[in-house]
Amino acid sequence: MSASQAECRGFESHRPLQFFWLQKSSCCVISTSEVGFARFFYFFRCRMDPSSRLYRKKIIELVEPVLNSGEMELVDVECLKGENRWMVKIYIDKEGGVDLDDCAMISGEIGDLLDVNETPPGSYSLEISSPGLDRPLARDKDFIRYAGHEVRIRVAERIEGKKNFRGRLVEFIDKEEEKIVVINVEGEVYNIPRSMIVKANLQYEF
Repeated sequence: MSASQAECRGFESHRPLQFFWLQKSSCCVISTSEVGFARFFYFFRCRMDPSSRLYRKKIIELVEPVLNSGEMELVDVECLKGENRWMVKIYIDKEGGVDLDDCAMISGEIGDLLDVNETPPGSYSLEISSPGLDRPLARDKDFIRYAGHEVRIRVAERIEGKKNFRGRLVEFIDKEEEKIVVINVEGEVYNIPRSMIVKANLQYEF
């Protein structure tokens, strides 16, 4: 279900406008600092800014202790630059899964934290979401935890002529000199340097 198809509603709180949607596989809360429904869709035009990596790291440092204290897990953070503002996407989880109430509850607390620390600087919209069926694999522990599962991996540079891989995650090898993600694609095994992975997600198996 796309954002335009999903059921959503807005209400005024200490932030001017929030949107909610609940899908079969995930739930999401989006807060934006300017009222105006047209801006709800602006983040589809976001891009990776040179400073995105720096702000992503800072957001992780700020948010993770808050989630841990609430017995929640930080799955991933995306920090993207839009035409007029930043888009911050935070994926959270917990034992038994998160629901819409969890996303709504933590949204205000995280929003206040980002405001106080001016991270990212200027206007931004905040999306708090469950990871969904295509859960991001953003940390080393994710590749260890989901060994044996189907995954999708995109790399920065071609490996044996390929930049996109879809197959069974075999193992994660943590060597001193390099970390390796091993994936089996239709019987062919690839050793992918962890440093080359741009994006990795679970592949839902029907």
